[in-house]
Amino acid sequence: MFLAVLGLMTVSAQFQVAYAQEETPEATTEDVQEAPAVEEEEIVDPFAAGKSDQPMHQALKQKFIEGGAGFMATILLCLIFGLAIAIERIITLSLAQTDTKKLVTKVDQALKEGGIEKAKDVCRDTRGPVASIFYQGLLRADQGLEAVEKSVTSYGSVQMGQLESGLSWITLFIAIAPMLGFLGTVVGLVLAFDAIEVAGDISPALVAHGMKVALITTIGGLIVAIILQLFYNYLIAKVESIVVQMEDASITLVDLLVKHQK
Repeated sequence: MFLAVLGLMTVSAQFQVAYAQEETPEATTEDVQEAPAVEEEEIVDPFAAGKSDQPMHQALKQKFIEGGAGFMATILLCLIFGLAIAIERIITLSLAQTDTKKLVTKVDQALKEGGIEKAKDVCRDTRGPVASIFYQGLLRADQGLEAVEKSVTSYGSVQMGQLESGLSWITLFIAIAPMLGFLGTVVGLVLAFDAIEVAGDISPALVAHGMKVALITTIGGLIVAIILQLFYNYLIAKVESIVVQMEDASITLVDLLVKHQK
C-alpha cells in the first residue's frame, strides 16, 4: 500500500509539471527579435554647431562679411589708424629715453673742463628731451639760477606736450569703435524686425540669424577698443617715466650749476 501511494504521488507531480509547461509557452527566437529594443539617447553637443574646420583667417573673413561690410570696415579703420599712431608713439618714446646718469656725468665733466659752452655741446649732441632741457637751462646760466629754473620748467612743459601728442587720437578711436559696434547692432536688429514683419511670422531661425549678425559688430568694436586701450596704457606709463626723468634731471642741473659757480 505504501509503495502504491508513493507511485500515485510521483505520477501526480509529473503531471502537474507537464501541465505547467504547457500553460507557459517558451520564448522563441522570433519573440526575442520582435521585442522592442531600448533606444539609446543621443547626446547632442550644443557647441558643435559653432565648430568649424576652416582656417582662422577664413572664419574671420566670414564673420566680417556677416557683420556688414560698412560698419565692420569703419571699425577696422579705427584699429588700423589707432595701431599706426600707437606704433609711432612707441618708437618716438623709445628714442626719447636717455641714460640720465650718463648725461649728468658728461655735463659735470664738461663744466669742469670747458665751462658752459662745452656742456652745451654735450647736450646738443645727445638725443632726448632731458638733453634738450639741459641745453635750454645752460643757455640762461649767465642770467642766474632763477632764470635757469624758469626756463627748465617752461621747456619741460613743452617737452611733455610733445611726448603726449597723438595720444588723444588713440582715446578717440577707443571711444568710437564700441559706438560703431553698438550702432551696427541696433541697425541689424531693426533689419531683423523688418524681415519678421515681411515674413508675417516670428521664426526662431530668422530672429537668431538677425541677432547674430547684429552682435558681430559689437564684438568687433569691443575687441578693437580693448587692443587700443592696452597700447594707450603702455604709452601713458612710458610718458610718465620720461617725465619723472625730466624732473629729476632739472633738479640735478640746478645743483650742478650751483656747484660750479662756487
